[in-house]
Amino acid sequence: MKEKEYKSLVGIPLLLLSLVITILAIVGVVYLLNLGGSVLLAIIIFPITALICFFLLAGLYMVEPNQSAVLSLFGKYIGTVRTQGLRWNNPFFSKKKISLRVRNFESGRMKVNDKGGSPIEIAAIVVWEVSDSAEAVFNVDDYESFVQIQSEAAIRSMASIYPYDPQDEKEVALRSHPKEISEQMRIEVQDRLVKAGINVIEARISHLAYSPEIAQAMLQRQQAGAIIAARSRIVEGAVGMVEMALDSLKEKGVVDLDEERRAAMVSNLLVVLCSDSATQPVVNTGSIY
Repeated sequence: MKEKEYKSLVGIPLLLLSLVITILAIVGVVYLLNLGGSVLLAIIIFPITALICFFLLAGLYMVEPNQSAVLSLFGKYIGTVRTQGLRWNNPFFSKKKISLRVRNFESGRMKVNDKGGSPIEIAAIVVWEVSDSAEAVFNVDDYESFVQIQSEAAIRSMASIYPYDPQDEKEVALRSHPKEISEQMRIEVQDRLVKAGINVIEARISHLAYSPEIAQAMLQRQQAGAIIAARSRIVEGAVGMVEMALDSLKEKGVVDLDEERRAAMVSNLLVVLCSDSATQPVVNTGSIY
């Protein structure tokens, strides 16, 4: 079922026409009765006029901006009117209004397992609009409920194929690659909603965290990883500084160290540079006697 455009008439002239016919009919009946005309003729004119006016007024309907009217006749789809304003079509057409405005909703916090099997909590915001009103009305029973349920199912499915944290720099993860994850989520949701005539504009994560039962353990693991990474940087920098100091001493001829003293100096410098706390200098003084 695909949407097809259906022509409609401007409703304001027909509304004015029905008012003019009503006024003329009332004036004509009153005129006939005042002149002593046929009462039977007046009785015939009034219901005919009322029937014509009812036919004209029954076909009027309003289409607001970013709205469409889906027309059907005795269960058969006729077409869709997107022209805004007061419109007129066959009074026997049933008219269902569909909003074409951009809408969004935030899913509830769902507990799922990531790629590594760790339980996480995830929620997402989905921005969507109706692109095909005929599919939205006739292909699914309640398209708004369909959007919500299928979006949550897509979010669950997507969250299970990515890890929470990357194992290496090239791996795409939920926490470290928001742009890639948002695009993949949009595609996943769009694939499930295309049959309902829905266009997904954007989908992005609004909440992401480990489940409470493992949150403390995962926090400790993240802290340990951060400490290890920081220590690695410190050691790498300290080794470079020691190497630079020894080379500078040798080039300037400040002191000539043998292998044993060189090793001792390297050890002392690394302790100073890699220590968590400030070092305390010790002055080695010999005996004066």
